[in-house]
Parts: sequence; structure tokens; C-alpha cells
Amino acid sequence: MNPVKLATWLLAGLFAISLSVQAETEEVPVAATPAQLHDQLDNASCLKCHNGNKEIKVAAKGDEMRALHAIKKLSYSKSVHADLQCISCHTGIKDGARPHKAEAKTTGCVQCHTTLWDMAKKDNLTEEKSRLGVVVQNIEAYKKTFHALKSKDDPTRSNASCDDCHDTHSFNVPPKGSVGRTAWHLTIPKTCGEKCHSDELEEYGTSVHGKKVLDEHNSKAAVCTDCHTSHGITNTSAEPFKLDIVHACGGCHKENLKSYSETFHGQVNALGYGYTAKCYNCHGSHGILSPTDPESTVHPNNRLKTCQQCHSGNQGWAGLQKATPGFISFAPHANTHDFEKYPQMWIASKFMLSLLAAVFAFFWVHSALWYYRERKDGCPVHHNEKGNTQAHIKVNELLKGAAKGKQIRRFSKLVRSAHLIFAMVTMTLILTGMLVFYADTEWAHVVVRALGGAKIAGIIHRICATAFLSIFIVQLIYVLTKLLRSKTFKWFGPDSLIPNWNDLQKIIEMFKWFFGRGPRPVFDRWTYWEKFDFWAVFWGVGIIGSSGLMLAFPHVTASILPGWMFNVLTLVHGEEAFLAAVFLFTVHFFNNHFRPDKFPPPDVVMFTGSVPVEEFKREHTEHYNRLVESGELEKYLVDAPSRKMTLASKVLGLTLIAIGLTLLVLVIIGFVGNT
Repeated sequence: MNPVKLATWLLAGLFAISLSVQAETEEVPVAATPAQLHDQLDNASCLKCHNGNKEIKVAAKGDEMRALHAIKKLSYSKSVHADLQCISCHTGIKDGARPHKAEAKTTGCVQCHTTLWDMAKKDNLTEEKSRLGVVVQNIEAYKKTFHALKSKDDPTRSNASCDDCHDTHSFNVPPKGSVGRTAWHLTIPKTCGEKCHSDELEEYGTSVHGKKVLDEHNSKAAVCTDCHTSHGITNTSAEPFKLDIVHACGGCHKENLKSYSETFHGQVNALGYGYTAKCYNCHGSHGILSPTDPESTVHPNNRLKTCQQCHSGNQGWAGLQKATPGFISFAPHANTHDFEKYPQMWIASKFMLSLLAAVFAFFWVHSALWYYRERKDGCPVHHNEKGNTQAHIKVNELLKGAAKGKQIRRFSKLVRSAHLIFAMVTMTLILTGMLVFYADTEWAHVVVRALGGAKIAGIIHRICATAFLSIFIVQLIYVLTKLLRSKTFKWFGPDSLIPNWNDLQKIIEMFKWFFGRGPRPVFDRWTYWEKFDFWAVFWGVGIIGSSGLMLAFPHVTASILPGWMFNVLTLVHGEEAFLAAVFLFTVHFFNNHFRPDKFPPPDVVMFTGSVPVEEFKREHTEHYNRLVESGELEKYLVDAPSRKMTLASKVLGLTLIAIGLTLLVLVIIGFVGNT
């Protein structure tokens, strides 16, 4: 080849190489137009500088310099944004100059994703792009958090933005169950802790959760987002967080959540009020240790001090008295199925279940057979000795003319007043008690808010309990005083409410009549079911009242009895209240209002105090005969109540029945929901 031509080609080649090197150094040809410059700002062009292979310094705040932000090409190619061009977000960059002449504004994550979601909705692609909808939901949650607020140190930015947690250029959530997802999950504590929450990270590292995550790489242990969530992070002192944290812990500790929910602490929490103890109040938050660790807040040596954080004796939310030593043995996670661990709860549970089963089995069968017998025989009827039915004797024909239109007085004003107050107070106690017992039901939430909150409901419950107990004691003293002064009263006689062997005989006769094997039995002043109703009040006051009293003053109880008594008392108090409510609104209502012989309801004798002579003779034949034989019948004769009195009594009776049946429905809903 001609030497001149060869030199020409060599010079041309060297010039081309120099242009190529210059292109890499300067990123874009100097002579290019702005439009051409923007067209050439593809990702490959941007990565020539932002690849981290060469150290490039750019101006930062003041006179400071910072390294140019480096992007790892491989990581970016695997990210959710891999299909995007850099200038899709960095819309303010218009040239490839170094530094860029235009202000490098960036389209925010929020703006970009919400715009894309609006377009998806407009194009009816929400189903295909459902993941984008989840992102928008996360954005809305984020906007309400502390992270979204302006930073006090730098008002130009928020406390934490998306790219503080998610590296914009490499972000990609691996599929659930994958190795990558596990690895990503384990990095969360460092993501939160190293940048912002270093103190919490240090404390977390000493906890049972932190050791499993950071040391053992156990992805099942709790990380920051398991408790605080990822995007809807709220103030830990706010009510929503206090309510939600219990379920966050319970997501892993399901058995403990169930047992906690059965305590007063958990029941109030379930009602939507956060003032009772939560998981972190006892176990701590970031530095949770094993209960066997001497440094643990729930270790026996430290437990009383932990309880006294709330039960301090200071004027707190309810003026809680200072916790006493018995609190130490209280078991906030006791259950009724682990005999080895909680024998007292197991025994108490089996006793209460046996009691409920026995009472309901007997009286529900009794009521069903009674209903069947009266429906079959027709009402009202009376039986002769052969068991056949015959019309009622016209009692008024056997009495003197002065007795016509009269009634028999059965209950004094004192007894009737006490019954009415008992009825209203008992129904209120059932309502305010059962809404705590079934705190997770919708109706409980509605009722507790209607009453003004859980604290107000608790005050109402205690006031009614005090009223019930006071009236009961006063009436008991009055009756006992009157009986003790009587020289003719017989404790096991026909006028006594104390059960005797004759009552057992009447029960046997009643069941014979149910099955058509004998006549309908006749009764004296008190039937066996009336005696049961009377003594059930004593039982109820004894069990429900005493347990409630001890729970109302835990510092006194725990100074005398061990703390596990709180577990037993809570169980017995609730189960006995359930028994009382269901018995009253089924068996008691049936015996007095819904028997065919009493239909239509209500029976108003407990409101008027008297009953027609004919009905009295039918219901209490032996007592009637005794009064006739002794000549004392006329002492019990009173004028029939006025029409207004009768009407008012019926309205009152129907109102109380309606309230009782409503309460029964609510209790059944709660019971079914808990089974």
C-alpha cells in the first residue's frame, strides 16, 4: 500500500478512537442539539457515569463534595423498575453535561404510582394491575404516619421516604416462600435500625426475637414490620397501636392471645379500649427476654415491679391500688385444659361445666315435658285422683257472697318492690357483665359505646352490684328478724322456703304426671321450683357476688390469697353469670309466663301482689285447703287490682320480658361466637 494512504488511514483511525474516548468521558457530543441530547439519555448513557466504576465527585451542601450516586446494573435489571428509563423519574434532567445543567428533579414515588393507578382505573385494568393498587393503598397508609411528616432537621424532606427503606434502583420483593424472600425479611431490622432507630436495634439485638433473626437467621421470628407494620406505622402511644399490637403479637403467639383475651385486660382491649395492660406492658417491646431470664420483666423476681407500673397506687386511670405480693402468681395466660400447668383452672372449669350441664339438663327437660303435658291436656285443667281432667271448681260458689270478686294476697309490697328492683338491677348487671364476657361481639361494641365507654360500663356494673347486694342483705335481715320473732313459724313447715323431703316427692309426682303415670300433683304455699328460684338468689349472690367483690379489690385479695385466685374468680364469675342469665330468661320465664296454663304472658301476680281465688286454689291447692280448714282464708282476701293497675302491671311485665329475651339473644350470639 502507498505509504501516504496508509498514514492517512492510521490518522483517521486514531481520530475515531479519540472521538469514542471523548464520548465516554463527556457522555454526549458537545455539538449535539438539546433534542438529540435528551434522546441519547437512555439508561446505557446514564450508567456510563453512574456505574460506580470511576470516582466522580459532585457538589453537595455548601462547599462539600459527594460521590456520584452509583447504580448496580445487575441489581437494577432485576428490580421492579427495570423496564423504566432513568429519565422517566428524573424528568428534570435534559442534558448529559457533567454536572447536569438542568435541575435534577425527580418524579416522586407517590406521584408516579398514583398516576399509573389512575390510568389503570381509567383503562379498566385494575384486576391485571392489582399489585399497583396495593402500592397505592400503602401510599395512603404512609401519608398518615410519622414518617410522612416533614423532618425537623431538614424541612425539605420527610422523616422517612420510600427510598429510605426501599432502594429505588434495586427494589424488588421476592415471592413468598422463596429463599430471596427469607433473606429480604432478615434485613428489615438493619434497614430500620442502622439508618434511624439505632437504639432500638441495639436493644432488639439482645431480645429473644433479635437473637433468632440476627444470630440464627430464623425468618419466623418477629422483625420490626411484624409489630409496627410496614407502611401504616403509627404512634406507639396512640390508641390504634395499643389495640393492634395485641393481635400483632398474637399472630405468632396464638395460644397466648386466646388466654389473654379471656382476662379482664384482654376483654377491655377487645372492646376497643387501650388502657389495660397489653403484651408490651408486661414483656417489654424491643428487648423482650425469656421468662426464665433473670433480667426479664416477667421473671418471678421482677414480676411484682412490672405489675406495679400500672397498679401503682397513684391516681391512674381508675385509681388502681398498689399491687400486693399475690399478683406474682397471677397467670395472664392460664387456660382450662392444661392440668399440669394450671390445675386450679382445670378443676374450676370442670366444676362449672358440670353445674351448668346438670342445671340446664334437668330444668330444660322439665320445662319441655311440662309444656307437652299441659298442651296435651288442655288448659286450664285440674286432675282427679285417676289422672283424668275435669273442669275447675267454681271457687266463688263455695265462698260467702262477700268473697266474690276478691283475690288472694300472695306477696307484700316489700317483696314486690324488692323483686322489681332485683329484676332491673339484674338485667343491667347481665348487660354490663356479658358485654365484657363476650367483648369480641359486634353488639358488645355497640352497647359499650352507647353506655359511654368501658370505664362507665364498669362503674354502672359496680353500682348495680352494690345495690343488688344491699337490697338482698336488708331484705334477708328483715325476713329473718320477722321469722325469728314468730312463735308459730316452722323452718321445715309448709310455709317455709327451705326445701324438704316433700319437695322431692312432688318432683317425682310431677314427672309421673308428665308421662301420664299419675295425677297432677297439688302444692302448698311454695312449689319446689319457686323454692329453687329463691335459693338460686342466695347461690348467685354467694358465688357471683363474692367473686366480683374480690375482683373489684384485687390488692386486698392478693394480700391474702395467691394470684391464681384471680384466674379462678374470673372464670367462676363469668360462668355463673352465664348460668343465671340463661336460667332466668328460659326456665324462670317459662315457669311463670310461657306455660300454656299461663298463656298469654305476663303473669302479673308479682306486680299486683294478688291472684284470683280460683287460680290460687288450682296452683296451691294444699295451702288453700289449709286456709279454709283453719278459717284464715278471709285474712288473705283483698280487692282485685284496678283496671289501671292491671294494665300497668301487664305493660311493665311485657317490657321486662322483652328486655330479658333480648339479653338472652345477645348471650346466645356471644356463646355461639365463642364456640
